[in-house]
Amino acid sequence: MESGQQELQKDNSMPDWSAYRGVLIIVEQRDGAAKPVSWQLLGEGRKLAAKLDAPLMALVMGEDVAHLAEEAVHYGADRVYLCEAPELRAYRTRPYSRVCLKLIAEAKPEIVLFGATATGRDLAGAIATHLPTGLTADTTELDVEPPPSRLLLASRPAFSEKMMATILCKQYRPQMATARAGVFQALPKDTTRRADIVRIESTMREEEIAAEVVDFLRDSGGVQLEEADVIVAGGRGLGGKEAFALLQELADALGGVVGASRAAVDAGWIKHEHQIGQTGATVRPKLYVAVGISGAVQHTVGMSGADTVVAINKDEKAPIFQFAHYGIVGDLFKIVPAITQEVRQRRSVFGVPLGVRETAAAQAQAEAEEAAGAVTEAEAPAEVETAASGPVSAAERGRRDE
Repeated sequence: MESGQQELQKDNSMPDWSAYRGVLIIVEQRDGAAKPVSWQLLGEGRKLAAKLDAPLMALVMGEDVAHLAEEAVHYGADRVYLCEAPELRAYRTRPYSRVCLKLIAEAKPEIVLFGATATGRDLAGAIATHLPTGLTADTTELDVEPPPSRLLLASRPAFSEKMMATILCKQYRPQMATARAGVFQALPKDTTRRADIVRIESTMREEEIAAEVVDFLRDSGGVQLEEADVIVAGGRGLGGKEAFALLQELADALGGVVGASRAAVDAGWIKHEHQIGQTGATVRPKLYVAVGISGAVQHTVGMSGADTVVAINKDEKAPIFQFAHYGIVGDLFKIVPAITQEVRQRRSVFGVPLGVRETAAAQAQAEAEEAAGAVTEAEAPAEVETAASGPVSAAERGRRDE
């Protein structure tokens, strides 16, 4: 019995990983512009590094991207590695993974994080195949155990969203994960921050790379939920795909895009690229209009970071109202067109500021809030009841559904 316990303790013993220290964020860029998920990961990485009492590092790769190294410092990095070379102008697996592998071998970070984008997933997978370590994909929560274990706790939805699985990498370093865009929040940009920027060399030359990037063909018909400032989302309450035309009209009036719950996607009413939630996109828009969405946790986990939430539902006890700043109880087929008309009228009178994305988004947010108030107070059908006519506290939201 005693020998068995000793054997169990031996199997559970942790290797000596004291040489590995720090959190490394792989910054993703396209045409010299960083993907927002990179700054979001720096924000979360800052928390992890603080708990580990370790440095937060970033790696910037590309051609003529020194300005992104400065930005990485402004968003929280303690040290930035910068690799500039012609062969890194556009993403290709071999040259990018070669730079990462060389840096990991030299800097020895204990944690490496990538964005869960097409590029990030490809790069992380390529690196994981070369290192004796694991990779947790599409994480939605990150935490660390304090020393001495210093384990990364990478959580993600599992078993068809029925549970959250926390995945550990006890026996190998570095610990690696990809994280979804919009899940974490970037720190406020601080242009007064200063940190070391270390230039490193690319060890692969163009003639060694079999693949050549000729051009990028952008999907003009695709929807970029993660980058949208205004989202109008529909759920099971719409009753069919035809009703999404109403949401598209409202989204167009507000200068936004259309999203959906998993129930609407599974019903075949709209494509999966519009899905928001645990198995869809995680978004942080300035304005989120939820129409006919009950508010199941699998959906709200993907939109709870929105600045302002307007909920429209016929069920006054729908959980979505717990997240809403403005709530309207009633027939969405009457309410949505009324709000759309109100927004159009306001824009025809006041116009929309052009050229400044943030200003336009802020105006759309204000217009939707005012239009929702106008509809509930004056223009809505008699059977419509106002769940909330203005901003409410979390406590007030809870009382409203009791």
